Amino acid sequence: MPEYKLSYFNVKALGEPLRFLLSYGNLPFEDNRIESADWPAVKPTMPMGQMPVLSVDGKLAHQSVAMARYLAKQVGLAGADDWENLEIDTIVDTVNDFRHKLAVAHYEPDEAVKEKKFATVNSEVIPFYLEKLDEIASKNNGYLANGKLSWADLFFVAVLDYLNGMAKTDLVANRPNLQKVVENVTSIETIKKWIAKRPETVI
Repeated sequence: MPEYKLSYFNVKALGEPLRFLLSYGNLPFEDNRIESADWPAVKPTMPMGQMPVLSVDGKLAHQSVAMARYLAKQVGLAGADDWENLEIDTIVDTVNDFRHKLAVAHYEPDEAVKEKKFATVNSEVIPFYLEKLDEIASKNNGYLANGKLSWADLFFVAVLDYLNGMAKTDLVANRPNLQKVVENVTSIETIKKWIAKRPETVI
């Protein structure tokens, strides 16, 4: 079995989908959490000067979605054919589009501009994405692609705390089908074990 080491900050955010996938597949990994104070010294050692970075037998990979796709294949959560993979990729890219739109408001340094951006996020962005994703989950019986568990579901549930933190609300509170996605993922025994033992962080 390969030796896995995941380097990321001490938050869930973009590292958590990778931790979920490794945990799901019972793949032992070193959860290397870098403190913010140590980051300037670590940054030059990373392929593109950013994290997360996955080491597989000493070979370094970066780009969180590409790494998640790779791990999904290792643990049997990729699609059964090209069309199924397209369905999964579409969901992951949609969740990432949503994340980017939340981030633009969340990380805005000017408070007055931030307030305006959040007004749009709350009135347009959140309702639009959540309604669409909830519909998709309804059509797929509590999953986000192909009517069965895939890495799209793990990806969404793993980044949800990050999305909630940026949105300052429980995004799935009134979305029963997305709640079902969360339930379907968090009730998996290996995921449940990971959630119980992972460090407590807000996002």
